[in-house]
Amino acid sequence: MDTTSTRAHDDVRTAPRALATEAVHAGRDDLARQGLHAPPIDLSTTYPSYDSRGEAARIDAFATTGAEPDGPPVYGRLGNPTVARFETALARLEGTEAAVAFASGMAALSAVLLVRGSMGLRHVVAVRPLYGCSDHLLTAGLLGSEVTWTDPAGVADALRPDTGLVLVESPANPTLAEVDLRVVAHACGSVPLLVDNTFATPVLQRPAEQGARLILHSATKYLGGHGDVLAGVVACDEEFAGRLRQVRFATGGVLHPLAGYLLLRGLSTLPVRVRAASATAAELVRRLAADPRVARVHYPRIGGAMVAFEVEGDPHEVIGAVRLITPAVSLGSVDTLIQHPASISHRIVDADDRRGAGVSDQLLRMSVGLEDVEDLWSDLDQALGRPVRGAGRADMRLRRAGATNHTEPAPAH
Repeated sequence: MDTTSTRAHDDVRTAPRALATEAVHAGRDDLARQGLHAPPIDLSTTYPSYDSRGEAARIDAFATTGAEPDGPPVYGRLGNPTVARFETALARLEGTEAAVAFASGMAALSAVLLVRGSMGLRHVVAVRPLYGCSDHLLTAGLLGSEVTWTDPAGVADALRPDTGLVLVESPANPTLAEVDLRVVAHACGSVPLLVDNTFATPVLQRPAEQGARLILHSATKYLGGHGDVLAGVVACDEEFAGRLRQVRFATGGVLHPLAGYLLLRGLSTLPVRVRAASATAAELVRRLAADPRVARVHYPRIGGAMVAFEVEGDPHEVIGAVRLITPAVSLGSVDTLIQHPASISHRIVDADDRRGAGVSDQLLRMSVGLEDVEDLWSDLDQALGRPVRGAGRADMRLRRAGATNHTEPAPAH
């Protein structure tokens, strides 16, 4: 059984395929010829070879370019056939030449920073809000990077000769603020734009089509989709992928083969899950925006399954009162999760910076799952409690506030 690589088998495609079809078949094109239906899991850490001269040549080639070695695998830290299947599939969904998987989303971001830093390009231009740990990694300079925070309109002016990266999230965590990726990519010039596409997934947007050169996912979230796998991945061109593989090999931030298998399986249902959860989220947004107990609702124009809302009362009481919805960090699972960003996911960000980015102390972030909308609303309704005296309609305040986020339910994608 040949499980060494799926790259050669991708050539069987002769015509473009729809996203839903790619989600099911990408990374699996060779299975039928091997008499297989489900992808195999290769748990080997090392692989036998009687040709030590050939091994030396392949390792030299990897050290030079970071390209995946031809022939059978060498060592688990250098690459794994099961993980390679997931990487092939994700690259196809994002429309890039390659993808490189890591043990977590933060490991993936760290690898990108290390690649650019190794080239003497340690300066990063970033737009808030970002995921709290991404913000902290940049602000603290833990990898020797220096960051300039700006708004999207200020990206071009913030660039320096040593700028190695521009980083944005769209929709952003946790406010769901959106960025015009095409405009920002143009402003970047020759500097790579990295878009964290975790919230949108390739189902709702493909940043590479808008000029982004690097697409980051916390694959823990929607790509896995079931809250049982921790992973990160960067979709990019083959040249940058080679550098990422070299960093992964040197630092050891590899993805376990079982995680690669679960992620490939998760991709097969990604379009169905995202579209179903998005439809439910849009209906919950409609009800929350009309509720006097809710001060403001954040929901992106592209839709999606993420909802953020600011309550009139105590957000901690809402967290403590949910019964069906799970009060927990993370997102993108089949079950609905809710959390208070100022206390958890963005606690590590300086309070003034956090509030300046729109992450208020009243804000709650909800990842809508696949439950029935009426059951979810029943739980939210009882958790929100009685109306606060003097509170008005949330949707009226939203329109007067002139929020940048879309406040009417978007059509499900």
